[in-house]
Amino acid sequence: MDLNDSFNKPDLEYDLLNNERIVAKCLYGPLYCRDLYGALCNNRFFYGDSEWTCSWRMAGGIIADIIKNGTYMDWYCSGNESVVTDEIRLDLMMMGWTVKPYEPRLKPRIYRNEWKWKRKLQKRRNPLNKRLILL
Repeated sequence: MDLNDSFNKPDLEYDLLNNERIVAKCLYGPLYCRDLYGALCNNRFFYGDSEWTCSWRMAGGIIADIIKNGTYMDWYCSGNESVVTDEIRLDLMMMGWTVKPYEPRLKPRIYRNEWKWKRKLQKRRNPLNKRLILL
């Protein structure tokens, strides 16, 4: 694990691009590239207390940079997003990184009936909401 000089904090992208084993596996195995892309998507990576994440576009760009061919679009939505294989997990652990999935954020949900009830209440409170009939 090297610290990124510009920010002085752990950076998985930097580590992947500079790890000879990862680069070799990606150059000789398109399935490994797909699995690594999928693992980078929708997951959180930790090196000690530092957290690192990336977008799907960035994940595709990392793979394209590792193999020095193509763009992020070659890997974008290629499948297995958020799936971390045992091989990828082991390779990341050997670099000192751990993987955790995103936890879903719970949002309050408004159901149809509740929404209709709120709309009726708003209409009752607003006396100017009456229709004018012109004769």
